[in-house]
Amino acid sequence: MSDKKQNIQNPIDKDTITETPGTLTYGHHRGSLPVAPTKEGQMKGQALAAMEHQTDMQLDQIKKQMELLAAQASKIQQRVTVSEQIYGAEMRFEPLINHVYHLYEKEDNKHVLSLIHPKDWGRKGCPFKFVATVRLLADHTWDILED
Repeated sequence: MSDKKQNIQNPIDKDTITETPGTLTYGHHRGSLPVAPTKEGQMKGQALAAMEHQTDMQLDQIKKQMELLAAQASKIQQRVTVSEQIYGAEMRFEPLINHVYHLYEKEDNKHVLSLIHPKDWGRKGCPFKFVATVRLLADHTWDILED
């Protein structure tokens, strides 16, 4: 009988057990005390939630700023396009700073700058396609008032 006891091997791996289970920081059997979050854990959880809320607010603010910048860039690009059309257009007068003019497109795809508003052409209406109402600014760029 003593030969049988010597041949028995313990199936539990020595590397995954401890000989002093009372020193573990967690419950190791059914009868162990429940693991409850400490005040430190609650504080860390609240701080993490506050940090996430704050960073979400900041990211949302940056997103709004990016949308505003994209809209401003689009408006500037539109001003450049209309300015190029105006400076390539037929003008039979010298435009004055801070005066309002109207840009039209003729049937041959050439542009003409006029003093006449689209509504002021009379009964027959405007013979051209209306593009924009613009004002010449002091830096010789054009502000689009209506398109």
